[in-house]
Amino acid sequence: MKNLFFSSVEHFRYERKFFIESLNENEMEALIFTHPAIFREIYHRRRVNNIYFDTFSHAHYFDNIDGADKRLKVRLRWYGNTFGEIKKPALEVKLKHNLHVGKLVYPITPFILDKNFSLEEIQKTFKEADLPEALKMYLAYLKFSLLNSYSRKYFLSADRNYRITVDIRMEVFKIFSSVNTFLSKETDRTNVILELKYNKAQDEHVDEITNFFPLRITRSSKYVDGITKLNV
Repeated sequence: MKNLFFSSVEHFRYERKFFIESLNENEMEALIFTHPAIFREIYHRRRVNNIYFDTFSHAHYFDNIDGADKRLKVRLRWYGNTFGEIKKPALEVKLKHNLHVGKLVYPITPFILDKNFSLEEIQKTFKEADLPEALKMYLAYLKFSLLNSYSRKYFLSADRNYRITVDIRMEVFKIFSSVNTFLSKETDRTNVILELKYNKAQDEHVDEITNFFPLRITRSSKYVDGITKLNV
């Protein structure tokens, strides 16, 4: 099934991630704005929200922990307020093969995230959605894993070849199959995550981008970190 999802992706990009403990948000942005590649901010800061799904044995989590060559994550993603009416959610299957990353994205019917939100409800939404049958079958075996939320800024190099996202103010919530109060959560208002994203053609020159930053590439995953913090 995993290989079927990989074969469905038309375009893979590179993604390098840096988990930053030594610099705050302002210091990180100062580095970005003084970079020789001349990064500028694009879009506007927005809140990114995700409900992650996993198997009952947490196969997605352990694939990441074990460093499997091919691994995937399944999530509902939306932007803006974390709770209440979710107007433009999308189901994403994120696929990673070493540093190569691709996504399958499908719009999903709006829903309300509150105490009445349930796995049964969202599974019904998936069954009624315009999704590939193989994906519907896979989703039927998944459960809620966690809910996370963070504030994101976007930057683009002058040649438009490299994109940086900076994530701060991360929150992670436990989410159950039904009856959720979302009171069980962990908050990280200190650490910063920087991600560098670019196409295959630009990999030859990526060291010119990364060498400017006094940072080390990390295998840090917001999903894995969230599971660890909540001890799900």
